[in-house]
Amino acid sequence: MLSVVLPAFNEAANLAWFLPELTSKLAGEARRLELLVVDDGSKDDTALVVHSLIQQGLPVRLLRLSRNFGKEAALSAGLDAAEGDVVLSMDADGQHPIATVLAMLPLWRAGYDVVYGVQTGRRESQSVARRSYTKFFYWLMQRDSRFELPSDAGDFRLLDRRVVLALRSLPERARYMKGLFAWVGFKSKAIEFVPDARAHGETSFNFMRLLSLAVVGLTAFSKVPLRMVSLLGMVVSVFSVFFAFWIILEKVFLGNPVSGFATLAASITFLAGVQLVCLGIIAEYLGRVFDEVKQRPLYLVQELTPPLSGPEEL
Repeated sequence: MLSVVLPAFNEAANLAWFLPELTSKLAGEARRLELLVVDDGSKDDTALVVHSLIQQGLPVRLLRLSRNFGKEAALSAGLDAAEGDVVLSMDADGQHPIATVLAMLPLWRAGYDVVYGVQTGRRESQSVARRSYTKFFYWLMQRDSRFELPSDAGDFRLLDRRVVLALRSLPERARYMKGLFAWVGFKSKAIEFVPDARAHGETSFNFMRLLSLAVVGLTAFSKVPLRMVSLLGMVVSVFSVFFAFWIILEKVFLGNPVSGFATLAASITFLAGVQLVCLGIIAEYLGRVFDEVKQRPLYLVQELTPPLSGPEEL
């Protein structure tokens, strides 16, 4: 069985045309097909559209969360509920090309456990500031990791059943799926693709949500920010010692007056800023620990339609 997990938030218009097309293109690729739509607290008719397609006989299931938990939690919920021997995760807006999916399946049959899509031309379409921010983020991530995190890969990937089981076994609540996909390892293969144009609506994944996801990724996979805090503290301490020697030299040995108020005010302001930045970084890590120790569920299910069938060989 081939399971396709599609996290969806207000994607009724896109699901209405994309699921029938996906079904027609993948029907001949597997003995059984399961299209699992994870409704992440949508405010539109996403659930109604999915139920309508189920009534039409399409191999579609609906997993409806009790509220909006975010794409990472929705994707995790879909992987937990998927029944297939191989699981494909892709966006519900139709931008991930079906032709690329058809190219992924032979690679899986050839022995690759993970086949992931790499978006081409992505960097060229971004601003200089966005590219710089992205490059710095991946530099931080790679400085303290023993696994490679592809910079232009996302959630568009084909996973063998044993990879899915490995992901299910991970207990953390702060989910950065891109990092988890890379962390579990297994034999992997990249495949390039150019995203299709979005037929309806606009993406809800704005810059602030991207920034929040980056913070989750850093605090979940890297200790570099904490080590940078320690390094900054040492640099400031060394600077303070040299500055003290300079004051002694000027005042005692050279007899030059040293302006005290301006120097003191600048030093206090600078050190206060450094301390606040350091406290903010430490607070992010403590916040992640706080979320983990509460052990709340990653998501809550409001509705889950029955499985279409048990797992079979593809």
